[in-house]
Amino acid sequence: MFEALLSVAITTAVLLGSPGPAPLALAATGASQGVKKGFPFLAGILTGLLVAVIFAATGVAGLLVSHPQVTLMLKWLAAAYLIYVAYKIAANNAALGGAGAQLPSFKDGFILNLLNPKAYAACIAIFATASVSASSNLVATLLAASVCYVVAIVVDTMWLVLGGVIFKTLNDETVLKRIRIGFALTLVVLVLYGLFVV
Repeated sequence: MFEALLSVAITTAVLLGSPGPAPLALAATGASQGVKKGFPFLAGILTGLLVAVIFAATGVAGLLVSHPQVTLMLKWLAAAYLIYVAYKIAANNAALGGAGAQLPSFKDGFILNLLNPKAYAACIAIFATASVSASSNLVATLLAASVCYVVAIVVDTMWLVLGGVIFKTLNDETVLKRIRIGFALTLVVLVLYGLFVV
């Protein structure tokens, strides 16, 4: 069983920890105002991911993605919302560590992952490849879901902390503004790539 759970952990780390919309938005948020002020956004992303994990574990996500119209609608809604989050990151004009920052909130993170087809696809892939043996299917699913979620917490927190390191290291508002804009533009490019190429 340990090997199977380790496989779930590695698969989760690779699929959810690789650069994508949520990790880049977390890093940009950390780079904008530091780790502490990014925690509400992180909590929202993780709560939205929890919904995706539950949907994947119960088979609901499989039903959603088996309908191309639903997948396409989710893709466009997620793209629009990600562009809004990118704008919010780039437009943050608060002084270093100051009040008044318009950072992405808990709600922004929750909606981002709730509408994110990549989150559902990754969770489906994780559960499709998980072969955890336990006393029952329910126990196996709960174990796999728990490992998946704990690893997601770790990798998403690492992205926020990476942004926080940038924030603390580069104590120059002009440089941080350029980094925020760079993250936001990268996010938009990823969204457009996902819409028109993938």
